[in-house]
Amino acid sequence: MLASTIIGLGRSGIAGAKILQKQGYAVTISDRGQSESLLKLKEQISDLNITVKLGDSFQPNSDTQLVVVSPGVPWDLSALVKAREMGIETIGELELAWRELKDIPWVGITGTNGKTTVTSIAAAIFQAAGLDAPACGNIGLAACEIALRPEKPQWIIGEISSYQIESISTLKPRIGVFTTFTADHLARHKTLENYYEIKAKLLQNSEIQILNGDDPYLASRVKDWPQAHWTSVGGVDRLPANPQWGTWIANDWVVWQGEQIMPLKDLQMPGDHNRQNLLMAVAAARLAGVEAEAIQRAVSSFSGVSHRLEYICTHRGVKYINDSKATNYDAAEVGLNAVEAPAILIAGGDPKEGDDQGWMKVIKQKAAAVLLIGVAAEQFAEQLKAVGFEQFEIVETMARAVSRSAELAQQYQAKVVLLSPACASFDQYRSFEERGDDFRQLCLQNLK
Repeated sequence: MLASTIIGLGRSGIAGAKILQKQGYAVTISDRGQSESLLKLKEQISDLNITVKLGDSFQPNSDTQLVVVSPGVPWDLSALVKAREMGIETIGELELAWRELKDIPWVGITGTNGKTTVTSIAAAIFQAAGLDAPACGNIGLAACEIALRPEKPQWIIGEISSYQIESISTLKPRIGVFTTFTADHLARHKTLENYYEIKAKLLQNSEIQILNGDDPYLASRVKDWPQAHWTSVGGVDRLPANPQWGTWIANDWVVWQGEQIMPLKDLQMPGDHNRQNLLMAVAAARLAGVEAEAIQRAVSSFSGVSHRLEYICTHRGVKYINDSKATNYDAAEVGLNAVEAPAILIAGGDPKEGDDQGWMKVIKQKAAAVLLIGVAAEQFAEQLKAVGFEQFEIVETMARAVSRSAELAQQYQAKVVLLSPACASFDQYRSFEERGDDFRQLCLQNLK
């Protein structure tokens, strides 16, 4: 019997193991962790004849024919590099799912920021048109969970990170979307050019390509995409190329290839970045044949994505907004730009590399005060002082930040308290979702 190993026990790992069993493989799941949640998952599949090794440091051997990497596991892990050098086929969970679902058209959505919102809007539109079109990848279900369904969907809307793109070999979406591109994950990808090439691979594999024409970096690479469909909130004249194929805003309407699709007022989410996200989702939907009526109906009822400029509550006239998904400088800059000033900003966490200049500029323009949490607090304090911004406090924890924000909001007559960390969450939380949930719970429990 052929032998396979899955790196990472989780929803995607379990679903992948079930697929491999169907294909005739003996399956081992290896995970370094030994947490209580992992022990529970191991117990749940104890009757499936799958070997689970917790606290395990995977090492390849010649008896293994296939290694499948769960999302988030570094592609340059030394054991995976060795496996590839040994000639062992090594793929990601998404690639495994694709091999089961390759007869179904995919919309593959990548980019530094905006992926989740574009994926969510696109899935809502496709579903409003009566299509079975689940969202998967970094959002919704694991792709392998969809592959296990007895009835296959009509479309798949996939949010696909650079980590996942590294581990695909044959995945070819019908439509590929490139949302934005700025410096991120450089600790892993080393250089901006390498990071771009990884993202671009998904678009190169796609039959149809949609790119954000308002993104300076993508627009500067227009020659890379001679057949692309471009989008711009600034109108048809702002499209970098191919205006006959573009999607833009004119006279407060979304226009696709010259056809008025929907009035902009139907979009409930604030900010130019969300107008751009809408344009990319609309372009994908129309290129897939979805009619304007379904697009308008879906968008008018779409209120936004959890943890991305998510309204939580209003306390003493101040709105509390959860933007925990802003895990880098650029996303945090967009988040702060989208809210009313003056704002009380909560920032910090596990810091990333990147250019903070744009974020600092917006802080000086819109923030009355900044509350700093997590490992990045001291570093951010120095960055703020360097640009002459002194209205900050190091409060360390989310609980203290929420409590203090209520006081400062009244002191400065702020319109908004915004959690937009500009950091990963792993210093204090398991995920940005857990961080946002903590903020939400603290607001709802303590601001009465």
